[in-house]
Amino acid sequence: METLDLEPQVLANGRGVTFGLVHQKSTVECVISIAALESWFWLEPKASDARVLKTFRDGYGRIRAIAERKLLAHRAAHIELTPDDFARR
Repeated sequence: METLDLEPQVLANGRGVTFGLVHQKSTVECVISIAALESWFWLEPKASDARVLKTFRDGYGRIRAIAERKLLAHRAAHIELTPDDFARR
């Protein structure tokens, strides 16, 4: 899987960060919730958009890996990552 060369963006409603992955020549829209960033990537509550994006970029390797695993398990055009997706089972 490759990453899509698009800049991640904080959603207008402030509930997550959207980013894209390329899988089998199609783009999969992904969103990681702010709750997941706060729970697993030490984002402080009510952080600025700049801080949210920095936290996202700092944790991108792990975020991408979880998104790819979730996509492989459940083919979809849209993937949403929540705190539960990062819990080890």
